[in-house]
Amino acid sequence: MSNRIYFVLAGVVALAILADLTLNGGSALLFLARKLIDLIALVSFWR
Repeated sequence: MSNRIYFVLAGVVALAILADLTLNGGSALLFLARKLIDLIALVSFWR
């Protein structure tokens, strides 16, 4: 992946996080973090 694509992708992720924090109070970010923890627990169970 080239540096330009990396910086554009990082900017999009940063804007999505900023938009979530300002518009939803971070609830979508918290939801995704909880789902990621559940996924890690599920994968570690099947390992």
